[in-house]
Amino acid sequence: MKAMREIDTKEIEERVYLMARRAGLSLTDSCRHALECAKARETGAAEFALSALLANEETARREKMPVCQDTGMSVVLIELGQDVHLTGKPLKEAVDEGVRRAYEDGRFRKSICDPLTRANTGDNTPAHLHVELCEGDKVSITYLPKGFGSENMSKLYMLTPAEGREGIIKSIVETVKTAGSRPCPPVYVGVGIGGCFDSCAFLAKKALTREVGSRNPRADVAAIEEEALARINELNIGPQGFGGKTTAIGVSCELAPTHIAGLPVAVNIQCHCVRCEKETI
Repeated sequence: MKAMREIDTKEIEERVYLMARRAGLSLTDSCRHALECAKARETGAAEFALSALLANEETARREKMPVCQDTGMSVVLIELGQDVHLTGKPLKEAVDEGVRRAYEDGRFRKSICDPLTRANTGDNTPAHLHVELCEGDKVSITYLPKGFGSENMSKLYMLTPAEGREGIIKSIVETVKTAGSRPCPPVYVGVGIGGCFDSCAFLAKKALTREVGSRNPRADVAAIEEEALARINELNIGPQGFGGKTTAIGVSCELAPTHIAGLPVAVNIQCHCVRCEKETI
């Protein structure tokens, strides 16, 4: 029988701490590249807005300051190999402790509160933790700080199967159109297709952890990504709502099998400030 690999959750805590510190200070490489390409296509106010966004990111990295004042809700996705035996404190406690330390040491804004009393938890915990079991003896961690100016613009649709491909694309475009300038465009759009009410929303969130500009390996899904992006960029909302060719820098879709009677579609909006870190232990 194969021996289990032991990993102390203290190591996961430390990785989450370092990932959260790094993520708060800079955009992903793929996001920065997409903004630079968008700037080359734009003129006037749209070009000025993109120049300002890129200058802000450069300053944040140089001065080690948060790239956005909304340092986000900590979303942590963990793929846990079934041949791993975790030791030490419970995984949830380790993740939350890594987040707590990172937000304190990084002097990041702490934004998490009770939904009814609005009392702030004071340390940006609890993190929103998703754990998926997988093969192997590795632990893969993805850290995504999610700002809520864009999160608030997200939508979940329970379409009928008859609405099909066109219904999916219309839902994606309508979500961005309704949001307008509020989510600080150009946006990155994560889409979940299929599953059920709750799992569809998770797929949309997971799609935002992909590199901006990547394509789903399924040709029919990649075609939806491309057409939705083209239609969004015809809306003329543009960078920061100033008009222009770039309302979105990318659309990424993830999908799962669903029931014969349904077609769930979740659209999770991310602002231009895409911050994401990935590591494997």
